[in-house]
Amino acid sequence: MKKTLAVGLSVLLLMLTVLGCGSKSENKANSETNSPSASPSANSSEKLSPVTLKIILPGDRPADMDLIIAEAEKRMADTINVKLNLVFVPWSDLASKTQVMLASGEDVDLIFDAPWLHMEQMIASGYYEPLEDLLAKYGQDAVAVRSQQMFDANKFLGNIYALPLGNSHLAGRTYLVRKDLREKYGIPPIKSYEDLIAMAYKIKENEKNIIPILAKGQPGQKDSAWGAFRSFMTFQPEILRSDALGQSIILHYKNNDGKVYNLFDEMDPVVWSWIEEARKLYNEGLIHPDVLAIKDADTVFESGNVAIYATNEFGVPTKMMTSIPKNVPGGELEAVTFMPLEKGKVTTNFKQANFQAIPKVSKNKERAMMFLNWTAKKENYDLLAYGIEGRNYEAIGDDQYQSLPDSKYAFFPYAWIWNPTLDRLNAGFDPEAIEHYKFNASADNLITSALTGFSFNPEPVANEVSLYSAIEDKYYSSLFNGVSDPQKTWDKLKSEGEGYLKKIQIELQKQIDEFLKK
Repeated sequence: MKKTLAVGLSVLLLMLTVLGCGSKSENKANSETNSPSASPSANSSEKLSPVTLKIILPGDRPADMDLIIAEAEKRMADTINVKLNLVFVPWSDLASKTQVMLASGEDVDLIFDAPWLHMEQMIASGYYEPLEDLLAKYGQDAVAVRSQQMFDANKFLGNIYALPLGNSHLAGRTYLVRKDLREKYGIPPIKSYEDLIAMAYKIKENEKNIIPILAKGQPGQKDSAWGAFRSFMTFQPEILRSDALGQSIILHYKNNDGKVYNLFDEMDPVVWSWIEEARKLYNEGLIHPDVLAIKDADTVFESGNVAIYATNEFGVPTKMMTSIPKNVPGGELEAVTFMPLEKGKVTTNFKQANFQAIPKVSKNKERAMMFLNWTAKKENYDLLAYGIEGRNYEAIGDDQYQSLPDSKYAFFPYAWIWNPTLDRLNAGFDPEAIEHYKFNASADNLITSALTGFSFNPEPVANEVSLYSAIEDKYYSSLFNGVSDPQKTWDKLKSEGEGYLKKIQIELQKQIDEFLKK
């Protein structure tokens, strides 16, 4: 979930600056009732010996990153005395490269991971350190800025194996639309998916140098494939990704009935309609012809040659607010989502999409947690999330910010420090996006999944998960982006992967049944 992610990724995605999922008073109460008393080492003003933390992050290194890290190290010098060695891994290579790092025992102190990446696999393989003791001794502030729901719903195999990163109970999903093009052709504000597609056809008809639609096509970006993306804004049925396969909807939940559904057993007609429509749009030249080859879809969209883009979170990302007008004089974006602002309509298990883990091989586990704790102070969070005030952003009150026009620091707290208490709302978001953020910050507005708190142990079917995932990666994005013939592609995916997926389904259902009995 590149932020967009996220995502992807989005970020994904989500993406994702917004209001938090729990009030400050609620988070304070949680920290007081659930956190052990502070260890002297955690908050001591005594200077420690210097340590360099190697931190693995997704995406590209922001241009001003070195200035921000220098300021952070200056602030930490007289207390936790940490220096930061940030290693950025491209989103397209994230799954494979981080897996190799962990499997080879590379010396890493903090690493980004996610259920849609390979979180459960890495935990089952024993690569991550359980965090309860470290949080109790060195992470009181990191606990205090997250709601108890975040911790309760984001355990794996009964333990906290990574710090949950998030600012909402529900990830946003958005179609970014070139508002200037919409207005150029007298198209009213978009209120439905049908309106969106009608605009795409209008662009195809009149703008020979503009590609109507862009989605994501890399294996690690399945959530944002054009057809699959529709599941986030469809509620009859409401199809939710399973705990076994991250972004894939081949195995999924629906009806909040605790059952695991397999499209190989019976294809859902709604899902098939998404696949067939994607094929139609691709054949008619609406979806980007190189969708499967594009590694950085954000950059392609920001070039100004695309009219509609499927991405994560609500609102227009800060970076794109400024990049589109720079690249296209008069260019302007607007965010369109069909996610409802209706209480009791959308189901959530309160799980977060992104995490920071401490590998067992780390020689600096205590200092790594001290650093995470350090980021849970307002002034430190602001620095790492938004950059240097006056150079990269302007603070607006306690909970909003505005990115400065020439900022060279992209928003990405979702990758390493995100939390609902300290996160600022982008003052440039449109009123509807702000309304969505606030609405989804309240747990009472959402349906609680019957599987809230459940985590899947992939170890019994680890081989099947690995083999099936490799097979699915060959076909999924092509299928849901309309690049290949639907029936032929589906038949290949099913013939190669059905046996593995059935074993995964059986094991997942077994664990769910045991969870529900408790």
